[in-house]
Amino acid sequence: MATAINVQSGCSEEEWKARQRLAACYRIFAHLGWDELIFNHVTLKVPGEDDAFLINPYGLHFSEVTASTLVKIDIDGNTLDGSTYPVNKAGFTQHSLFHRELPDVHAIIHTHTTATMAVASLEGGLQPLNFYAAAIVPRLAYHKFEGVTVHAEEGPRFLASLGKKRMMLLENHGPVVMGKTLEEAFLNHWVLQRACEIQMQTLAMGKPVVIGEEVIKKHLANLSQASIDPAIQGVPEFDAMVRLIDREDKSWRE
Repeated sequence: MATAINVQSGCSEEEWKARQRLAACYRIFAHLGWDELIFNHVTLKVPGEDDAFLINPYGLHFSEVTASTLVKIDIDGNTLDGSTYPVNKAGFTQHSLFHRELPDVHAIIHTHTTATMAVASLEGGLQPLNFYAAAIVPRLAYHKFEGVTVHAEEGPRFLASLGKKRMMLLENHGPVVMGKTLEEAFLNHWVLQRACEIQMQTLAMGKPVVIGEEVIKKHLANLSQASIDPAIQGVPEFDAMVRLIDREDKSWRE
């Protein structure tokens, strides 16, 4: 197993803050049960460096990730911070594509949670059956399963499937959730996760009540009124989770 190096002294203040924010995100995911052994990824662009992003070291559980152990790589897969940790090719191939091709995307989440994978494997995918789904269904794209994402030639098909949306279910696989900020991506993943969990429970009980298109449009138009501040989407929710994990373990800050 590789060992962490002291990266704080060699990076900017902005990068260190980004590292801590991303490390906190991994710990939050572990706390919520969104981890999958040593697999899956949350990536974040390095502030001021469009061709560089941070990714989890391959081999560490989400609960072990710290600011220093995160690996800084460029969109070609080159390690930029001297880290001796490897990077999962499946994660790099997919995330580097979106970071390279979508300038508005600064954070990308890919998980294999039971609920999101189950809905991704269901004919019809996510259905407008609950409060959370009503906020997601119109913004959700789909991509046909082509196997493990290690082939660059799948890239154009990923982009075609995504279009102008920034959330996508890889059929039979799992979600890809993107955001202009890490906090925005986190909140959208949380909402998608809850929508899928509730759909699973609802369909197991009987015939669901489907939300109509006009109600969905009204719901989307009014959602911003339920936010503390739409300009900082996801920040209050993310910060609440940071306080929670801090009460358990602050080692992610190192």
